[in-house]
Amino acid sequence: MKKMEALTILLLCVWTVGASDSSSLTEVTPEADRPSQREPLDSNPSLKCCHRAKGLDVDNAWIARIPMTLNLNKAVNMSTVKHVVTELDNNTREEGVVCYKLNFKLVQLNDSGLYQCRLTHKSLSSPVFTHGTYLQVYRPFRSTLGISEHSKNNLLVAEGVLLMLGVFLPGAMMICKSKKGNEMRKRKMRQEEENIYEGLNLEECSSAYDQVQRSLVQGPYQDVGNVMIEEGDIQLEKP
Repeated sequence: MKKMEALTILLLCVWTVGASDSSSLTEVTPEADRPSQREPLDSNPSLKCCHRAKGLDVDNAWIARIPMTLNLNKAVNMSTVKHVVTELDNNTREEGVVCYKLNFKLVQLNDSGLYQCRLTHKSLSSPVFTHGTYLQVYRPFRSTLGISEHSKNNLLVAEGVLLMLGVFLPGAMMICKSKKGNEMRKRKMRQEEENIYEGLNLEECSSAYDQVQRSLVQGPYQDVGNVMIEEGDIQLEKP
């Protein structure tokens, strides 16, 4: 009886160890991918996906989800596309990590989409997908004039100088004009002050001054009632 119990316990232990080993062998873990990649039209970009697989070689297939409409993504197996090449990346330095590359030849605008690696193995219950990289293909801007960057910089500097001149020159001209106007007004006022005394006779000025002083002392009119009549004539002083 004790032998049967020991045999049963031994079988259970072996089964548990075997189950844990098989589960560890079938463990596939995707590595972090580059989230997005932006490439110009007609370039040759390369995408990369990596994963860890313990004890087995999984099959890899590149899958692209191309946005056909706003609500529909079309899954495309890239092995059927002619202008792409898939290969194993042998430059991976980290141990236990396997990487695959997807190389484009003259990428097109309709190649924009999410690219993932689909990992399959007979021991896996369902395929494992990597996180994926979104490829954005854009049409580069082509300048109509073949101007180098050095020439562009010189043009920008010249435009800046012209702009500064256009701002400061009118202000400087207005300041100079106002300054000249002030000097002319001051000169005119000095000339008017000098012209006030031109043409005056000093004798007439002195006689007029004497008359004013006498009128202030004696008053503008003469008291006729207090004047003594001599020789029958009265001579009144003109005011």
